[in-house]
Amino acid sequence: VPGFMRGRGVGWVTAEYGMLPRATHTRGRREASEGKQSGRTQEIQRLIGRSMRAVVDPAALGERQISIDCDVIQADGGTRTASITGAWVAMSLALNYLRDEGVLKADPIKDPIVDQVAAVSCGVYDNTPVLDLEYEEDSNAEADANFVLTGKGDIVEIQATGEKRGFTQDEFEQLFSLARKGIGELCEAQRAATGK
Repeated sequence: VPGFMRGRGVGWVTAEYGMLPRATHTRGRREASEGKQSGRTQEIQRLIGRSMRAVVDPAALGERQISIDCDVIQADGGTRTASITGAWVAMSLALNYLRDEGVLKADPIKDPIVDQVAAVSCGVYDNTPVLDLEYEEDSNAEADANFVLTGKGDIVEIQATGEKRGFTQDEFEQLFSLARKGIGELCEAQRAATGK
């Protein structure tokens, strides 16, 4: 675990995020070659880590750290939300492995994961609320939002911005409704991928 967590008997979950050079329409440089991460990358890494920690019991994890790598291979909008949804699957599979190998040894073994977490982007495009914006919609949206919710429907984080105009409470509620529907479908896919 990180130094500030040592001796507490609890664990920590963190994430790294990066776009591969040809993930976007134009080739970008690896941030490692620049010698530092952009503010955007740091913000996304923190968001992924917070999202994972929201559904983990740190005491059941024990004094260990899980580091999740999120590498964007092909970007078409929604990379941070896809990273969160995939990170939960990776974390779940990693903890299954630790349990199978006898590394998690409590009796009975308590699952460190207390709920699922998934995320989806929504936005107002051409005056219409849209779920899971692709790049063209995202870059021309009047409003843009990212929703991070647990499997039970609890809010972990919501990021919402009026891009070309403000948006109404009714539009926000429509976006939230779309997000709940989309995240419900993502949670089903997560369970199928992990056998939970």
